[in-house]
Amino acid sequence: MSTARTADLWWKNAVFYCLDAETFRDSDGDGAGDLVGLTERIDYLAGLGITCLWLMPFYPSPNRDDGYDITDYYGVDDRLGTLGDFVALVRTAKDRGLRVIIDLVINHTSDQHPWFRTARRSANSRFRDYYVWQDEPQDEPDAEVVFPDAEDSIWSWDEQAQQWYLHHFYGHQPDLNIASPAVREEMAKIAGFWLELGVDGFRVDAVPYLLETGGIDGELQLDPHSYLKDLRSFIARRRGDAVLLGEVNLPTDELVAYFGDEQADEIQMLFAFPLMQQLYLSLARQDARPLAAAVRELPEVSEQSQWAIFVRNHDELTLDKLSDDEREEVFAAFGPDESMQLFGRGLRRRLPPMLDGDQQRLRLVYSLMFSLPGSPVLFYGEEIGMGENLDIEGRLSVRTPMQWTDGKNAGFSDARPSRLRRPVTEGQFGPLAVNVSDQERDPDSLLNWMQRLIRRRRETPEFGWGAWQLLDTGDDAVLGHQCDWEGRRVLALHNLSSSPRELRVAVPDTGASEVVDLLGSDGKALELENGRLELKLEGYGYRWLRVRPSTA
Repeated sequence: MSTARTADLWWKNAVFYCLDAETFRDSDGDGAGDLVGLTERIDYLAGLGITCLWLMPFYPSPNRDDGYDITDYYGVDDRLGTLGDFVALVRTAKDRGLRVIIDLVINHTSDQHPWFRTARRSANSRFRDYYVWQDEPQDEPDAEVVFPDAEDSIWSWDEQAQQWYLHHFYGHQPDLNIASPAVREEMAKIAGFWLELGVDGFRVDAVPYLLETGGIDGELQLDPHSYLKDLRSFIARRRGDAVLLGEVNLPTDELVAYFGDEQADEIQMLFAFPLMQQLYLSLARQDARPLAAAVRELPEVSEQSQWAIFVRNHDELTLDKLSDDEREEVFAAFGPDESMQLFGRGLRRRLPPMLDGDQQRLRLVYSLMFSLPGSPVLFYGEEIGMGENLDIEGRLSVRTPMQWTDGKNAGFSDARPSRLRRPVTEGQFGPLAVNVSDQERDPDSLLNWMQRLIRRRRETPEFGWGAWQLLDTGDDAVLGHQCDWEGRRVLALHNLSSSPRELRVAVPDTGASEVVDLLGSDGKALELENGRLELKLEGYGYRWLRVRPSTA
């Protein structure tokens, strides 16, 4: 593969890092993080080794849904800075070799958006068609509200408009009408605007709901997937190497349709939600078989598409595709108290508290994440082992201020603690025990280990580019897989059990060769005897191994 083609598909081997500017660093002491504070920490992110920064919404918003309720798609919330601050952030990131993608939230707006405020005033408003209205709400038996704790219907009555409007999320977030040509044109303008300001792509929020047309009257001339193709084509014309990263939480057989054809003419990257959910089931059981089955069911992607691999994101840790019994297993292992659960389908915890702070097991999980076929996605604070704050309601429990030091407000802000937008986590995973400053000085810290892991992952493109297959490890607790790319091969072995395992692993089609431990410190090679590898994995042990011709 040529260097030019590889550069066009930079996201195939990228390391993504998601953060909310509001909770990362406060530069002006008002209690909320901002774009200037984030810019001041770009060198930290570059030093960590990530290659692409994913920014959660920073647009003007009433903040009833943490910024996902937008009132202006072309601006920056005053609390976070200005458009000039955003441009300076992007320029600084690119000076340090980082790309930037942003959230594209085009399924719904805030009910305070000027479009909706104008639309509700008159049926003759040109913005009326931007939303979905009904005199009587349609019965949609298959349509469920996204947040059952807050809503019991996808329709709400608007007293001013004297009609019902559609919303799959909160009632204060009316759905945009994808069937309207004006809306589709506006979406393209929004994407084009931010591309002109230097972003490298978009994480597309709630893609299946964006394409939901069940509440719209009449026979539509619009094929939802054709719309995704049109959006992708528009973005490609504006910026050839821009990426679309889609949030599509569906079963695998439905999920892959959102890639489009072999050229990924819809969305190039999709989060591997089925893989993540089975990972937690495997962790709960200390049994690799559920995860192995999910890997086996995950189709190999084309050269033009990629899976996004994650173990935690900014929402609840959804387990909705597990069976009821399987979900209860995961709840019992990692969130037994009802306060740790959300919507009856997920957890509102970060990984370190779920694993009781077990550093070996924590590193096992991230070694898995970085070696499974795809591009890894980190959520801010994962690199130091931050915990959640269950005193904060709902999904926001995992969106606490970044823990920079063990000082006031965790070094996040100089404001009085009472003025913080969100309180700092306390206890075992609070800043006195978990912070960047202390871990930077400790060579054995999670932060320094994560830096080494990221560096090694970037040096091992086989995991991002290669064709993969599972290995027969002969042990239900151990997941083994290999990735092949351009004549090179790497193996990954992960023991999900707390007890040691002795393995004899058959490595296909190797001939006389040896393997080198990529994560070890001694660089010692292990011999392959007749295509078999013998080694011992400690409890929660892991190995990345590169196969190379024997020097004997």
